[in-house]
Amino acid sequence: MQNIKDEIAKKIKDILISEGFSVTESDISAFIEKPSDSVMGDLALPCFKLARLLKSAPPRIAAELNEKIGELPLIIKTEAVGGYLNFFVDSDYYSNLLDDIAKNPTFGSSDIGKDKVVCVDFSSPNISKRFHLGHIGSTVIGNSLRNIYAFCGYKCVAINHLGDWGTQFGKLIVAYKMWSSKEKVDERGINELEQLYVRFCKEEKDNKALSDEARAAFTQLENGNREYLEMWQYFKEISIKEYQKTYALLEITFDSYNGEAFFSDKMPAVVEELKKKGLLVLDDGASIVRLDQYNMPNALILKTDGSTLYPTRDIAAAIWRKKEYDFDKCIYVTSAGQSLHFAQWFKIVELMGYDWYKGLVHVPYGTMSFGGEKLASRTGNIISLEDLLTESVAKCEKIIEEKNALLADKKSVARAVGVGAVIFNALANSRIKDTNFVWEDALSFEGNTGPYVQYTYARSASVLRKSENGIDNYDDNEYKNPLSEEIELIKRLSEFPEAVLRALEENEPSIISRHMLSICTAFNQFYHNCPILKSEGALRAFRLKLTQAVKQVLGNALDLLGMKRTEEI
Repeated sequence: MQNIKDEIAKKIKDILISEGFSVTESDISAFIEKPSDSVMGDLALPCFKLARLLKSAPPRIAAELNEKIGELPLIIKTEAVGGYLNFFVDSDYYSNLLDDIAKNPTFGSSDIGKDKVVCVDFSSPNISKRFHLGHIGSTVIGNSLRNIYAFCGYKCVAINHLGDWGTQFGKLIVAYKMWSSKEKVDERGINELEQLYVRFCKEEKDNKALSDEARAAFTQLENGNREYLEMWQYFKEISIKEYQKTYALLEITFDSYNGEAFFSDKMPAVVEELKKKGLLVLDDGASIVRLDQYNMPNALILKTDGSTLYPTRDIAAAIWRKKEYDFDKCIYVTSAGQSLHFAQWFKIVELMGYDWYKGLVHVPYGTMSFGGEKLASRTGNIISLEDLLTESVAKCEKIIEEKNALLADKKSVARAVGVGAVIFNALANSRIKDTNFVWEDALSFEGNTGPYVQYTYARSASVLRKSENGIDNYDDNEYKNPLSEEIELIKRLSEFPEAVLRALEENEPSIISRHMLSICTAFNQFYHNCPILKSEGALRAFRLKLTQAVKQVLGNALDLLGMKRTEEI
């Protein structure tokens, strides 16, 4: 479809330039969109976007362009409706696309990222706290972005920047020494560590001496106190062992687990560089970088006690990653609540004179709640992600038992669908929107859900299993004038590469999710209205080929979201 958009844009650009207007082909191409109703054509130019340039009313612009545009390759009709110029694509174009889609295992991919490196920093839980539902956003959005970038030719480095350093460890050390023991932690694991942290946060509200003790403990940890380092290493090992269970369920891997602690010895060099470049100034005993002239609060680099803060560590990590990976882009997937933090230290990197600051990208997402209730580790109001995934799998196994008791491998299918339901729930809508997890919605096999798209994929696989050859005997010239359901389905499939590129450009996996749903809707309408296996000859072969194309594209989309392909449900 992009080639048709390019032809339209070129023709309109030529018309406008001949009339003395300054406009580029890319300007016009960016304006062209897909109408929400196919009755209005396959592509449309909203002429109100040209109104200021042409100093004319949109309906008049549309009508005049319609008169002048003449013939275009693959366009059978143009039509001016209100302020829109609509274009209708020849159905033969879609039919001819079918073979390419069905037989291309990487349909939708590109080489736009060839010879480029992208680092994706995601998941990054805080050590000594359970991996909870609130972490699902960063984890699955980041994993999906890693998949999308790789699909578009980038070399991807998946980074789990563990929260294994910071003042919270001062709190945990004090809490551990006061209220716990190695025996208790060995027995209860990360649950004991988390409860210690929650108890400390509650008690320090009425006991400021505890806060002072925690700050002092962390300073000693930074200075290499052996006892505290051993405690910290112990807490870290227990935590990572727990996290690996969740990553195994999600089938997510990382190239690097270098967390905040790894960069602790690299922070003094950053502080020194900030001093040398005249960026670090004293402010009431603390060291800051002034950012008020950039409409941001000043960034605190060193506290009055000399301990470091997150901006210092993130800058040190970015400098190290640039040297280590020579990235073209480094993406940070975190909650929207951290947007100011990233804006501040990105600006500091720019002020330090590093031109690669342009490649630093923050990808924010909204909050996650369970049944409408927000989650917070300081209050202990959390839901373990491992428990949620395990329960989702168990619920799916029960549903599958009721719907298809004869299914051969119910456990593996339930695992794929149960985990997929949680992933899709987090990726179904724009990442910046707040997400609420409700069992009845997430596990439904109808509507905008993971089970629905996996069931549709399984339906296409089932049709192909039941067929006998036929696909390879299909001849493009044997079946003409496909039905509206067939054309609509091919349109949705052909738009997949464009959806992938948009998801890449906007760092927005939900574009893939929504496009999958449109394909599923179109395929299920086709499945119910257009007999496939009962058809004969070229018609049967055409519809099998179309089903094969659906299976291929849905499979690629599932891969990009980090969901399993389900051959049977």
